[in-house]
Amino acid sequence: MKKIIVLLLLAITFVSCKSSSAAVSKKEEKRENKYIVNHLIETASENIGVKYKAGGTTKNGFDCSGLVYTTFESENIKLPRSSFEQSKIGIVIPLKDAQKGDLIFFKTNKSKQINHVGLITEINSNEIKFIHSSTSKGVIISSTKEPYYQNSFAQINRIIE
Repeated sequence: MKKIIVLLLLAITFVSCKSSSAAVSKKEEKRENKYIVNHLIETASENIGVKYKAGGTTKNGFDCSGLVYTTFESENIKLPRSSFEQSKIGIVIPLKDAQKGDLIFFKTNKSKQINHVGLITEINSNEIKFIHSSTSKGVIISSTKEPYYQNSFAQINRIIE
């Protein structure tokens, strides 16, 4: 009988250690992901003011998907090159669940498919700010409160959980 109790206690101890280590791993993973998101935003922000260039992926000029592609590449995260293909990566999430580091997609100029992408930098109660490369102003931070982006919003994707 004592042997069975000892074995049960050992089993319980082992299971509880295993579950707490899983919790620690989750916590560490969240901390690591927060670091990655902050680094992505920092990396993209270093390009504010760089001019727009179709097909561009360097400080000589970025297009919107080139900025996102290059920014994620800095963390060794490989994304497709076009905004339309990037919109198929990760998990599409509701607007109300958006977080820093998520990608925000638009259908601009009455396009029937996604043709513009930005990286979310800030969330307020009814506003999302995102960094992107606009054809007219280059790399800037814009807001979903701007009518142009309100009217062309398509979806938000979470790449980093």
